[in-house]
Amino acid sequence: MTADPVAIARDLIRCRSITPAEGGALAYLQDVLAKAGFSVQRATFTEPGTAPVENLYARIGERKPNLVFAGHTDVVPPGDEAAWRHAPFGGEVAGDRLYGRGAVDMKGGIACFIAAALDYLAAIGGRPKNGSLSLLITGDEEGVAVNGTIKLLQWAAKRGEIFDHCILGEPSNVEVVGDTIKAGRRGSLNGTLVVLGLQGHVAYPDRADNPIRGLITLIAALQAPLDQGSEHFDPSHLEFTSVDVGNETVNLIPGEARARFNIRYNDCHGPAALKALVEQRAQAAAAGRVRHRIDWQKSNAEVFVTKPGPFTALAVGAIAEVTGRKPKLSTSGGTSDARFIKDYCPVLEFGLVGQTMHQVDECVPVADLVALTAIYRRIIDKYFG
Repeated sequence: MTADPVAIARDLIRCRSITPAEGGALAYLQDVLAKAGFSVQRATFTEPGTAPVENLYARIGERKPNLVFAGHTDVVPPGDEAAWRHAPFGGEVAGDRLYGRGAVDMKGGIACFIAAALDYLAAIGGRPKNGSLSLLITGDEEGVAVNGTIKLLQWAAKRGEIFDHCILGEPSNVEVVGDTIKAGRRGSLNGTLVVLGLQGHVAYPDRADNPIRGLITLIAALQAPLDQGSEHFDPSHLEFTSVDVGNETVNLIPGEARARFNIRYNDCHGPAALKALVEQRAQAAAAGRVRHRIDWQKSNAEVFVTKPGPFTALAVGAIAEVTGRKPKLSTSGGTSDARFIKDYCPVLEFGLVGQTMHQVDECVPVADLVALTAIYRRIIDKYFG
């Protein structure tokens, strides 16, 4: 290899880029990419009530097709740094592993793609002749995700940038590099079930209306299966995550009870139809006796799937050639920035093994960085023929 993914990952980890701070990570990438001949642009986006976020777009080549790699340099906070055996922003190699916040999620993945791209460019004389390579790197994926990828994509589109296919470097693998590609994501909806009662003294329940009774009835009804799953997805499910009546005393029947929930849904539903289904079930369970409403939160996490085709086959083939494994096409897990990218081009998520992400002593085997770099290089080679 003409570039060292371990060294690049180490240098990125040493940038204290806790979301939404840039922490020097984008400046480092700008320097590396510009020296390799990429045209690099930085863009800062803002939104009322949120911190401004710096982002980066880089491209080399003018022709189609344009293969874009997407990722984020922001990381979650390390928590109690004294609990780490290896400093969270030290980028230390100990034994066969590189330690630090972002080693897996996802500075390691960014380092592997850059190393693969630099190796490819060195092999072909420094500049692609039959296509383009681009990078979309954001700084708020671990935060509210409103000033990052979604706006960077809009910004790029206004400048005439067209993407043909995308690899998102999120840690997709479960046990070993090469076992899983994320080919889609479930949608996500958040809501609060509110049941209205009548406050009163617990000694006189006939003079009150306890909303907790109605809340229990509706919770039971809403947790029934939403569907049986689909070709590409497991069944949708609604999970209650908190129950609160705000009651500070034991001799008072509360006047209101609330329960927050999240729905992870598949392609059997759209957001509007899913809301209607849940509200119909609540209405039926209430049977005219339980006064209630559902307060829905705004969501930008709709379901999507990149259906099997030539691009997926190319990625699967590259992974198999390097690792000897045929990866599973999965749609499990939470949300990612792929939910924004899918509106611009087909996107697959493939990165490192995610077992230590967000943990104390987050780390990645050096061998995994080498393997992922080789896979990315093979994908680039096959993509440009």
